Amino acid sequence: MSQNAANVVGVEVAQAETAPADKPVGFVRQARLISGLTLASRVLGVVRESLAAKFFGAGIVASAFAVAFTIPNLFRKLFGEGALSAAFIPLYAQSLKNDQSETSREFAAATVNLLIVVLGVLTVLGEIILWAVAHFIDLQPDRLLAVKLTAIMLPYALLVCGMAFLSAILQVHRRFGWSAATPIVLNVALILGTILGARFWDMKTAAGQTKAVYFLSAFVLAAGVAQVLMLLPSLAAVGFRFDFRRTFWTPTVSIMVRLSMPVAIGAGVLQLSVLLDRGISFFLASSIDRNGNLISGFEIFGHWVRYPLELGAVARLNWAQYLYQFPLGVFAIALATAIFPTLSADALDANKQKFIGGLQRGIRVTLLEGLPASIGLLLVARPAVQLLFERGNFTPADTIWVTKSVQLYALGIWAFSLNQILSRAFFAMHDTITPLVMAVITLLINLIVELPLIFTPLKEAGMAAGTTVSFIVQVLLMLWLLRRRLPGLGLKSLAGYVGQLGCATGVMTGVCSLVQKAPFFPADQGKATAWLRLGILVISGAAAYLGMCRVMGIGWKSDEPPDEPKVNPEC
Repeated sequence: MSQNAANVVGVEVAQAETAPADKPVGFVRQARLISGLTLASRVLGVVRESLAAKFFGAGIVASAFAVAFTIPNLFRKLFGEGALSAAFIPLYAQSLKNDQSETSREFAAATVNLLIVVLGVLTVLGEIILWAVAHFIDLQPDRLLAVKLTAIMLPYALLVCGMAFLSAILQVHRRFGWSAATPIVLNVALILGTILGARFWDMKTAAGQTKAVYFLSAFVLAAGVAQVLMLLPSLAAVGFRFDFRRTFWTPTVSIMVRLSMPVAIGAGVLQLSVLLDRGISFFLASSIDRNGNLISGFEIFGHWVRYPLELGAVARLNWAQYLYQFPLGVFAIALATAIFPTLSADALDANKQKFIGGLQRGIRVTLLEGLPASIGLLLVARPAVQLLFERGNFTPADTIWVTKSVQLYALGIWAFSLNQILSRAFFAMHDTITPLVMAVITLLINLIVELPLIFTPLKEAGMAAGTTVSFIVQVLLMLWLLRRRLPGLGLKSLAGYVGQLGCATGVMTGVCSLVQKAPFFPADQGKATAWLRLGILVISGAAAYLGMCRVMGIGWKSDEPPDEPKVNPEC
């Protein structure tokens, strides 16, 4: 990021963090702030993953770290950003809207205490289980390494969940800046840990990589502490105080827990899907035994069965997921984060027009960004993977597999993005059952699609196909259900809008196809020309899409209506 861009983002953070609560900024502007900070984080994340690919490659150490790091992130999705936040934000927003400032502060403090107690107990139990597994079960070296790394990073679950929940408190107060900046700290810590590890140990050997990855895991914990600390000044500014003397069980907390149970189960199902994908790609892939020999299959009932996935599948899928989540985090999650407090404040009003209007704007802006992101990433997948990852221990063969997975994930970016908005619409209406049902459907479809495909030539890319298909089905079902519940949602007009976006995206695709056949486009598909191919496709595709949108009068609305709900300035 340039210095000027950094200065602009810094000014916007300051404005958003210090803006009076009774003059809320429109959620699209808030989403832009979050997007800018998320973009900075994602750029650092690309550096982080590029270094990981260079020094660790797609071997057993990288795969073990990817699996181990999944565990605290599952807790974050389940508790910090999942069940409790989804139930807490609507109740907290309604309480602030009704000018119950003291009640709101007590509710927030009690909920934080509940989160600490629940996660503290789960962390201790998890450490005991992991210790028993490591000492009493005979595991292959890569499996044992994954268990040990999980034990080191498990306390990060408490830190990252606390950070995510404290961020939810700030989001209701329309303070998004520092909470959106917290991932930057994690990425900087992992970059520093990887560079130092590569300086201290020989990364060309398995022993050196193993020592370096233990060292890297310690940096994860340090980042978690820093992420929590950086939110404390903003929390103090909105009136939040930790009060560990207060009981964690109050009538309002009881209501929140009741609302959060279906969300917890639904989030648990979704995270189970993620864990199953990681588990399948880890345990059904070739591995290395204690003598350094390749284990390519297993024997069952006297028959030799070859593993359907190649060595390093889980690490390659992790990199593919990072690439498709780049636009998802920068645009869709930022927009959904910004719009959720507004939807929550309006959802229970007798007049649903403000709620419907906010939801319509969220859907339109999401599709405006999500559709071109899907096709764009599909077109630039190969040069992007080559440019970002193909160096050191990351081989051209790895590029081929990651590219296949990225392209299949890319087809669903619009659905992944829209799911963020639609899920929050149901949560805002205090409907936690529908997202639960959708999560179960998604899990089943994902498994039904991906399990047969991993035994085909697609192999690990079949898992990307299963994820994409399941989310497309989920989004279509959620739109249908919302249309029945909100008759004024106007999906017919949305169909015309999607048609316009489809036209713009089609022109973008056609322009990129013509550019690839032009004499000036590099014929060499190797890594040496990746930066040039990527730059040409991104510039020409973006110009074509934005130009068509301008011709058709499609654009981003910069602000909310002037009658957006106000937040009590005393909080």
